[in-house]
Amino acid sequence: MKKFRDIIIVGFAMFSIYFGAGNLIFPPYIGMTSGSGWLISFLGFIFADVGIILLSIIAVAKSGSFQAVVGRAGKKFGISLEFIMMLCLGPILVIPRTAATTFEMSIAPVFNLNPIIFSILFFALTLILTIRPTKVIDIIGKFLTPVLLITLAFLIIKGIISPIGALNNNIDSSSLFVTGLTQGYQTMDALGTGGITMLIMASFLSKGYKDKTETINLTIKSATVAGIGLILVYGGLAYLGATVSSIYDKNISQTALLINIIKNLLGNNGILILGVIVAFACLTTAIGLTSVTSKYFEDISNKKFKYEHIVIFICTFSAIVANFGVDKIISISVPILTVIYPISIALVLMNCFRKVFTKNTIYKGVAYATLLTSLLTVIDSSVVTISFIHKLPFAALGFDWVLPAIIGGIIGYFVNSNDSDVCLTETE
Repeated sequence: MKKFRDIIIVGFAMFSIYFGAGNLIFPPYIGMTSGSGWLISFLGFIFADVGIILLSIIAVAKSGSFQAVVGRAGKKFGISLEFIMMLCLGPILVIPRTAATTFEMSIAPVFNLNPIIFSILFFALTLILTIRPTKVIDIIGKFLTPVLLITLAFLIIKGIISPIGALNNNIDSSSLFVTGLTQGYQTMDALGTGGITMLIMASFLSKGYKDKTETINLTIKSATVAGIGLILVYGGLAYLGATVSSIYDKNISQTALLINIIKNLLGNNGILILGVIVAFACLTTAIGLTSVTSKYFEDISNKKFKYEHIVIFICTFSAIVANFGVDKIISISVPILTVIYPISIALVLMNCFRKVFTKNTIYKGVAYATLLTSLLTVIDSSVVTISFIHKLPFAALGFDWVLPAIIGGIIGYFVNSNDSDVCLTETE
């Protein structure tokens, strides 16, 4: 019974860490643009979002660390990639965005509060709930997630019982799955999986589970609980979007669509419900990522920097960056994430088939080819046009790196090297 309870609590915590405000906005828009074919788009979204998350967790848990996954492309390369990734998840981009999003969607529409004061209050609360690393998962899983889930369930059930409108049947269904697939990929939810997985495994260790194989199995089971929760919530939100597919068109912004759906279902008081959902979604994500990144920087510094001190620094720095606003933070984050996310996904997917891809030179070929393509994509979008990037297969879907990655892997296969071991760390 204890084991089952721990799996549920940790699974709830994982759900909340992954379910940020962006995850609240994507599914309704997918449903609205798909109409009666919303289920097809939804399946594509789940495959690229929840599917990649679960594969990443399994790969990291079995390998022993995220570094054991990305390090196959070279030790220095893996360390650099993980370091940049943690900086992005930490004080530079993602954590500050949680406070900025909460303010713009939950506080500003209702209260006349100074954003600087709010950011201080938000990260003071994050600091209090994060300062003890062994308690982070329990705080999120036992207390915060249930509030978030109950509020979401109330909204979704209301929309199912009293649909806002009829589902639009006049939408081209030929590309719905691909549309959902693209949107799911663009959430970039799997970016922090390495640190989150290690946090979850550490949580199980603190609960008395000392056997490594058992800890891995419990982590995967908790991830499954989180995945089921995400699928149910995403499905409900996508259906809500589908019920307004005859009312709005694709030109409406994702945020405006969500607000209008809630107003239609719950009236003007629904904004308060939205505020609660966004606040808890962002707070749980901020707490989880602050703990993950703090533990990471403590470990790589060989504990020269204490976890508690790093938490204080991240919360303080994030409180400052949060005042730049959501749009500014996103404009900074997109180019960086566009470069590092495809590399991470490619290496994680390969690691899931590590008995097939045994040569490290294959990983190196894939990683460097993906890195080059991603860099050229960013340059093309912000500096100067690089026409051939647009001619690569799947470029319109955001997957222009796939063919270069395959070519890089093939080249790597034929490169002679003594570096041809199986995974750095592996638990079968």
